[in-house]
Amino acid sequence: MAVFQGLSEKLQAITDKMRGKSRITERDLKDMMREIRLALLEADVHYQVVKDLTNEISAKAAGSEVMQSITPGQQIVKIVHDSLTEILGGSESKLAINPKGFTVYMLYGLQGAGKTTTAAKLAYHLKEQGKKPILTSVDVHRPAAADQLNILAQSIDVPCYINKEEKRAEVIAQEAMDRGRYLLSDTLIVDTAGRMTIDGEMMTELKAIASVVNPDEKLLILDAMIGQEAVNIALEFDREIGLDGFIMTKLDGDARGGAALSIRRITGKPIKLVGMGEKIDQLEVFHPERMASRILGMGDVLTLVEKASKKLDEEKAQKTLDRLQKNRFTLQDMLEQLEQVNDMGSIQEMVSMLPGAGGKLKDTDIDEKEFDRLAAIIRSMTMKERENHKILNASRRRRIAEGSGTSIQEVNKLIRQYEQTQKLMKQFSGFGKKGGKRGLSSMFGMNF
Repeated sequence: MAVFQGLSEKLQAITDKMRGKSRITERDLKDMMREIRLALLEADVHYQVVKDLTNEISAKAAGSEVMQSITPGQQIVKIVHDSLTEILGGSESKLAINPKGFTVYMLYGLQGAGKTTTAAKLAYHLKEQGKKPILTSVDVHRPAAADQLNILAQSIDVPCYINKEEKRAEVIAQEAMDRGRYLLSDTLIVDTAGRMTIDGEMMTELKAIASVVNPDEKLLILDAMIGQEAVNIALEFDREIGLDGFIMTKLDGDARGGAALSIRRITGKPIKLVGMGEKIDQLEVFHPERMASRILGMGDVLTLVEKASKKLDEEKAQKTLDRLQKNRFTLQDMLEQLEQVNDMGSIQEMVSMLPGAGGKLKDTDIDEKEFDRLAAIIRSMTMKERENHKILNASRRRRIAEGSGTSIQEVNKLIRQYEQTQKLMKQFSGFGKKGGKRGLSSMFGMNF
C-alpha cells in the first residue's frame, strides 16, 4: 500500500532486526522504541498516538513472558503487530443497516476529498453485495456535482435522483427518499455539498438535511494525502454534526499514512472503508488486522484471495487450465489471463500482499503498463494469428506493431515470451508444480 510505504519499510527493518534475536536486552528495547517513535513521527502520526503506541509496546515488550521466552524476537514482532492493529481500530467496523429495510448513508467532506466519486463507489460496493442503492446529490451550490454523480451512477446502472431547479437541499433529500421507496430501493446514499473550509452555513445545511433523512450512518470522506489536517477536520465535523465513521480515500497515493494511523485513536470513530484507486470498484472494507500485517510486511493473503474470487472468472480459468494440460495454450488464452489479472488492480499492490514480499518489493522494478502493452499487441492480431502464432511473418508483425503503437522488437519479445511459456507449460499441469512461478513471470515479462 503506497500510502504506508515509507513507514512500512522502516518498521519492517526494525522488526526484522528483532525477529532473529534469541535474547533481548533492555538496551535492545530502548533502541527499538526510539526507532519506532521516529518512524511514526516521520509518517506524520499524531504525537499523542505515537506516545500511546510506544508506551503500549514498551510495557508489553518488557514483560517477563517476552524477556524469558525462547523466541523473544518473534514475541516482540507480535506485540508490535497487535498494538498497530489496536491503534487502527482492532476489528472491522461494519456499515449499519436499518432493520426496517431502508438505510440512509450521508456522506460529508470538503472539496477535493473525492466525495462524489466515493458515493458512486459505495453504491457499486453495495450493489455487488446484493443491495439496491439509489444515489442523490443535494449539492445546490455546484450543479456540476449533480451531473458528475448522475454520469457515474449511469456507468454502474444505479438510479440517481437530482433536481437542479430546487435550491433547498433538504427538499431534494426528501424527494430522493420518496423516489427510492417508489423504486423499491433499500439504500439511499446522499452526496452532500462540500466547501473549501468548514463554515457555519455548511453545517446548518447539513443539519437540516440530516433532520429530514435521519441517516443511519454519517460518514466523513477524508483524503489520506492531507496528513494530520484530516484529524482536525474529523474532530470539527464530529463536534458540529456527529459522525459514525470515515471513508478514507487515496490510500494508493504517496502520503505518509499518519492520518489513517491517528484517526481512530484521536476521534474514537472507525475507518469503515478505504479507497484504493480511481476505478469504481476500488473501494474496500477496512480491516485493521490485515492493514497492520501489510505495514509490517507480513502480507495480506485474505484480501488477495477475496480480490481473486471477485475478479477471476472460474469458467475461463478452468478452460485455460484444460488447454494447458492439453498443450493448447494460445495467445488468445494469454490475453484472457492478462485481462483478468489486470482487473484485480495494481500488480505491485498484489505482490505486496504476499507474506515476506513487502520488504523486497522496493528493489523490484514492476512496470504496471507492461500488461497494457502486451494486451494491446495481442488485440492487434487477428483471431487466426492468436490461435496459431507460427503464421506471424515479418509483414504481419510489422502490421501488429503499428496497430498496437509498439515496435517490432516488442512484438518479437512477446512471441518469445509466449514460446518460452509454451515450453514451460509442458512441464506441469498445475501452477503448484515445479516451474509454475517461472512460467507465469515469463508470460508477463516480469521477474518477481
